[in-house]
Amino acid sequence: MFDSRILTKPIFLFRQLVRRLWVRTSLIAALALVSASLGPVLGPLVPATFAERLNADAVGRILEILASSMLAVTTFSLSIMVAAQKWASNQSSPRAQQVIEEDTVTQNALATFLGAFIFALASLILVETGVYDERSNAVILAFTFIVILLVVIAILRWIEQLSNLGGVSETADKIETAARRALRRRSELPCLGAVACDLDSVPGSAEPVTAETTGYVRHVDTGMLEERACADDSRIWILALPGTFIAAGQPLARVSGPLDEDRVRAAFLIGAERSFDQDPRFSLQILSEIAQRALSPGVNDPATAITIMGRLLRLLVPLTAETAPEDTASFTRVAAPPIPTAALLEDAFAAIARDAGDKVEVHLFLQSALERLANSQDDEMAGAARAASRRALAFADRDLVLKEDRDRVNASAPVSLKD
Repeated sequence: MFDSRILTKPIFLFRQLVRRLWVRTSLIAALALVSASLGPVLGPLVPATFAERLNADAVGRILEILASSMLAVTTFSLSIMVAAQKWASNQSSPRAQQVIEEDTVTQNALATFLGAFIFALASLILVETGVYDERSNAVILAFTFIVILLVVIAILRWIEQLSNLGGVSETADKIETAARRALRRRSELPCLGAVACDLDSVPGSAEPVTAETTGYVRHVDTGMLEERACADDSRIWILALPGTFIAAGQPLARVSGPLDEDRVRAAFLIGAERSFDQDPRFSLQILSEIAQRALSPGVNDPATAITIMGRLLRLLVPLTAETAPEDTASFTRVAAPPIPTAALLEDAFAAIARDAGDKVEVHLFLQSALERLANSQDDEMAGAARAASRRALAFADRDLVLKEDRDRVNASAPVSLKD
């Protein structure tokens, strides 16, 4: 039975495809060409008395205005999007460009503007060459009014989006949303739906399946591996989780039993960049990078770093240790290591603690956040938070000049340097 929580390789590739700007633009452009060609088809349905009142020159002038204005608006919007990407890269993180490029409001607006331009241009050519008769002109005029309405709606949404596009807060919102989605998927399907395992327990007799290319593991189709294991009566251990940088020749997985390397390797998608979907650590690292940028001497914005830590805390508070025993796993012939809670806390707070420097307010907020996590009902989270607190205290003790500040930070921590 199909499980909507399982992100198969075809679904992952489809999602990556529809998030690209040119896909939406091409679809709307195709619809524009279809609507422009419907004039002769729908023309006979237009009453003759109404069609006689239309002036072909008037329809042509309207289409000229629409084509010229949409070309200018499309060019302007593209320049704004490029500027927003550069601004987000400079103010937050270069990795944040991905969420700007995939913003649906921006993509829909650009696709609508370009689609309207193509519609107006194609219709204008057909009108001026005499392909349309009076009734067909009436159909094109009706479609033109619909296109203008869509353009107005897109412009209004685009104007609202422009006020925040590329801003640190807006970018952080999008990254936090991506992180929450990835973390929720991991909680619903721990260990990618496979059985939790310790890599040290993988049998030495299991044969490795190595990567043929170098890059980041962007996606692992656990269902495909389960099908392969069932067909061959074998077991598969995933060694490279999404987000892992893998070099050609390094093992992606190990297989105990009959081995079909190509089928196993096909379940792993490797690319030049990481993806948010199965890689919650990526989102946490980008949020941490935003805080690090805010703490740099050139920016010197500790308030933004504190805000980012609040976002990270909001993401980490609901988390529990990732466990997937065989009786609850969706794929019982495939095993994968869980993401350690300590690794998530390190991604979120380690670099911030290192770069906080002499900003005592950042150290105080960091310790209060770790104290909240240290009081978690999950033992693994509590232990990882205490370890992270102890490391952060060491940075504070190194960087804070005043003993009074060091004492305040030490008092606010769930542990102390003397523990």
